[in-house]
Amino acid sequence: MNANSALHDSERTFHDNWAAAETAGDVEIISAFEAMTAPENRFILKKVGSLHGRKLLDIGTGLGESAIYFAKLGAVVTAVDISPKMIEICAENARRHGVVVTTHVATGEDLGLQAESFDIVYAANLLHHIHDREGFLGNMRRVLKPGGVFVAWDPLKYNPAIKVYRRKATDMRTPDEMPLGLEDLRRGKHFFPDLQYRSFWLTTLLLFLKYYFIDGKNPNRERYWKVILRESPGAIGWWFQPLQALDRALLYLPGIRLLAWNVVQWGTKVPLKGDEK
Repeated sequence: MNANSALHDSERTFHDNWAAAETAGDVEIISAFEAMTAPENRFILKKVGSLHGRKLLDIGTGLGESAIYFAKLGAVVTAVDISPKMIEICAENARRHGVVVTTHVATGEDLGLQAESFDIVYAANLLHHIHDREGFLGNMRRVLKPGGVFVAWDPLKYNPAIKVYRRKATDMRTPDEMPLGLEDLRRGKHFFPDLQYRSFWLTTLLLFLKYYFIDGKNPNRERYWKVILRESPGAIGWWFQPLQALDRALLYLPGIRLLAWNVVQWGTKVPLKGDEK
């Protein structure tokens, strides 16, 4: 068994076990894109514009939150995940919400989908699980139509508070995942030359300290990044929203933006030197 096959087996087992502990219907769909504490997806929605009638690949769909949300906005959605159990729950959740989502079990490096068949590829919290990132990005480019949009968001590796959180939350993540670094952001430009990125969560990470030190939430029992979606402006907005404004200013600075928790990348498929004419 090669290293990539072992990694895929590990990821599949972890996410199958996660799915087995979940209940269909108990997913954050609206809040995952519209909550005050979902700045990454709110930013992405502005970037991609109207989804009505556009073919969208949701790669690494998990429980199906994003696939269902996009389908509700009129996108023609194909949801892919390495975990058969996750795909089962995604399909059931789509049925419960009355939307059509085509589901498919595959890895990001070997999709088995037709070339140039999607207008948008969306990958949330996926790239940092993949070691063959060139293979993955090449595959995303392959399935996009000319002019199609690739958009992804993942954690960065530089923030010291997140490093501590990750060391504590060992039961809630796979052991082989690797948050992104500057080299990954540069690599993406080889496949999408106009690739840009925007960072999120810096001073707002005080919310994680609140969960740990004040609320006593065990990071090995609750996924903090899930808990944040249940926050309301009425409860924490008086201090959280000013910090969001501060983050927007600080994270425009080149040296500071890499210290954020998450990064959104987006770019379009344009002809590259060496492409077949």
